[in-house]
Amino acid sequence: MPLWKWLLPSAAAALSACLLTAQTPPAPSAGQATIRTQDGGGGSLFIDSLFIPPIARAPFDLTLATEWVRPLANQGTLTLVNERRIVRDSRGRIYQEHWILVPKGGSVKSIMDRFQISDPEQQIWYNCHTATKACDLFPYSLKTADKYGAAITASGPLPNNLGYRQTDDLGIQTIVGMGAHGYRETTTVNPGVMGNDKQMVVVREFRYSEQLGISLRSIPDTPETGRQVFTVTEITTSEPEPSFFAVPAEYQVVDRRKDSE
Repeated sequence: MPLWKWLLPSAAAALSACLLTAQTPPAPSAGQATIRTQDGGGGSLFIDSLFIPPIARAPFDLTLATEWVRPLANQGTLTLVNERRIVRDSRGRIYQEHWILVPKGGSVKSIMDRFQISDPEQQIWYNCHTATKACDLFPYSLKTADKYGAAITASGPLPNNLGYRQTDDLGIQTIVGMGAHGYRETTTVNPGVMGNDKQMVVVREFRYSEQLGISLRSIPDTPETGRQVFTVTEITTSEPEPSFFAVPAEYQVVDRRKDSE
């Protein structure tokens, strides 16, 4: 679990309950007005990415470039990169490609190993593997009626003497021809909170598009997972082809919804 996803704003969330993931956050509970999910994270072999909510009447077709600078034990770094396509239609359906991360500047070529299709109307999503031409079908909890917003919180001390958070408003900037509101959140974690013998600093900086409900550029930087940079390099906001949101005929679908209950 990425460190900064432990350090969420309320005492109830801190180090416990609201451990949100970029792809499949829980549906809002009673009284929860807005879903706010942070980008990035991951483990040794995978990486989370931008959170793409199923917002209606806000279609796009974009290319997302990812760069992951991972710290090594010898004080060096390992940099991995990829590019992938993400598409959303006016009904809130989402198509995402997943391409393997490869060494930056190396000879290994990235390939698409998976794609995912989520449908908020049917409350389902498919995780499809290109090698086996098989799709696992899962339940999907998010709805176009839900409210989504930028994952930003006010400056101030964290509960239970965990540390301190400083939030800076960077103003409106233009990325790929679209306006985006910039934020920087710097969280200082006190010694001992995570087994750390010294203070730890986690920085999240992102440019959020209110029009689309996504970050056009997002940079989480933590001692735990390193520096991740997600940048939208190309985007159109016209309605995409419906074929993106249909499982190809040659793919076999395995229903996993009962396994998720």
